[in-house]
Amino acid sequence: MATDIEHLPPTPSKPPRNRTHWLYILVIIGVFAGIAVGLLAPAFGKEVAFLGSMFVSLIKMMIAPVIFCTIVIGIGSVRKAATVGKVGGLAFVYFLAMSTAALAIGLLVGNLLKPGTGLDFKPDPGKGAELADKAHESGGTIDFLQGIIPDTLVSALTSGQVLQALFVALLVGFAIQALGKDGEPILTAVSYFQKLVFKVLAMVLWTAPIGAFGAIAGVVSQTGWSAVRELAVFVLAFYATCIVFVFVVLGLLLRFVTGFSVFRLARYLAREYLLIVATSSSEPALPSLIAKMEHMGVNTSTVGIVVPTGYSFNLDGTAIYLTMASLFVADAAGDPMSFGEQLGLLLFMIIASKGAAGVTGAGLATLAGGLQAHRPDLLDGVAVVVGVDRFMSEARALTNFSGNAVGTLLIGKWTQTLDTDRADRVLRGEIPFELSQAGTTANTRT
Repeated sequence: MATDIEHLPPTPSKPPRNRTHWLYILVIIGVFAGIAVGLLAPAFGKEVAFLGSMFVSLIKMMIAPVIFCTIVIGIGSVRKAATVGKVGGLAFVYFLAMSTAALAIGLLVGNLLKPGTGLDFKPDPGKGAELADKAHESGGTIDFLQGIIPDTLVSALTSGQVLQALFVALLVGFAIQALGKDGEPILTAVSYFQKLVFKVLAMVLWTAPIGAFGAIAGVVSQTGWSAVRELAVFVLAFYATCIVFVFVVLGLLLRFVTGFSVFRLARYLAREYLLIVATSSSEPALPSLIAKMEHMGVNTSTVGIVVPTGYSFNLDGTAIYLTMASLFVADAAGDPMSFGEQLGLLLFMIIASKGAAGVTGAGLATLAGGLQAHRPDLLDGVAVVVGVDRFMSEARALTNFSGNAVGTLLIGKWTQTLDTDRADRVLRGEIPFELSQAGTTANTRT
């Protein structure tokens, strides 16, 4: 009997249950509950708005360690530094091209629809100047570049500055790479730390329904629906432009280069889209995007370079908004921009949009800065779009996020750091994503 039992095949262990679908449902419930509270009890909605801010703060505290671990492991695991340089150079060229295309599309749609024509607004003196001052607080390009260098090596991980964390991670990654075998123990330690970071992140994400409820309740209670009705044409035109850009421009590019469907990619990133809608910012979804791109089969080093850099330099939604909003303000004031002024605005925004790093309100401040530089007489007209800017920030953040997801896959394909077979299986649902296991699969493929 004992012999028979010993020869019995082992009982297969049950795979861990995927409970993330409950998170989707709870986030949706939180969003609708927030809308209801904001409309029916606006005073209470304003009081609970801090819940959304607290959730965003929880996510932001994870961004620097996630970026640091991903880049250090990615670069430290690559023997040839030229591979990193190739990915970074190609990413920069792609980001510049797509941002310029997005700005041009915004100008095209703005000129065709002219949504601001006939709107007789009363400027709010001083409001535009206040926002422009906010846009120029950094002191310009020189201060922006100087700000990339942190005060200390460790402060880059505690200051909350994405580019500083990226800079230090690059230095550490190349240093480990140069150490050779002596750097392997350090790389192993960072790998264990990455597992811990993603485990904490998985715990934090379960507070998303509460954060969604507070954020949506606060927005609806403070802004109301009157501002949306007054600027409905502008808002709908902007949303329609973003949809066309994501599902037509990016979709065709993704299909042509990789053969993947943008609709399947959107379904794969559904949870991240819900987080973005709830918080009006693409930053809370950054750690999950890194994990999901690695899960799809993109090399860790590619993900570690493209995704964090894209969050500062590949803001397609913000680019569309900047040009459309500028034309809207000019048309609403009864003084449309000439072709020369639009061309100058386009060139200016190519640079200015790189500083609007996906944070709620950054697009509005950059808009004011652009108008101040090219049409100071329209500066006070920025107050016209303040009422609906928060509603439009969802579309900006969603488009920015989609552009970075597509860009990561494209650059992975061009640099041959994408496992296309695995990516196709993931998009088809054959290999489900588990955040608790994030980092493990990608690291073993590096």
